[in-house]
Amino acid sequence: MKLNLKIWRQKNAKQAGRFETYQVDANEHMSFLEMLDVLNEGLTSKQQEPVAFEHDCREGICGTCSLVINGQPHGPQSGTTTCQLHMRHFHEGETIVIEPYRAKAFPVLKAWSLIVPPSTASSSGRLCERGHGRCARWQRYPHRQGGSRHVL
Repeated sequence: MKLNLKIWRQKNAKQAGRFETYQVDANEHMSFLEMLDVLNEGLTSKQQEPVAFEHDCREGICGTCSLVINGQPHGPQSGTTTCQLHMRHFHEGETIVIEPYRAKAFPVLKAWSLIVPPSTASSSGRLCERGHGRCARWQRYPHRQGGSRHVL
């Protein structure tokens, strides 16, 4: 199914952000994050900057994948994390608005890289990114007591 994505993009915490529009072909059996992986593969093949987003377990356990989808935290399916949300909940030609989860405790550093409390980090501290073909490490920021950030 073809979908229109209106995605919040922001270079860093000091610059103003904006929405950008993309199109993606998704399969109804994909998870929401797999759909974003497909978008990123297309962007990187065109030498464009991929969409940065947080994830860790992709199993609905850790909660690092929090996004606001069409104005709802985690999307339209109640009680489901973004990584467990499947594309069958969306329709052909639909426009999906995606933005970072904003909270004082989770400031946006780069859409959608957030400072995440260490209690939500995986035991290994590794985040694997299919779209980038590498694994990133959590890095400590001394100015945020105990906070960590996923670096893309």
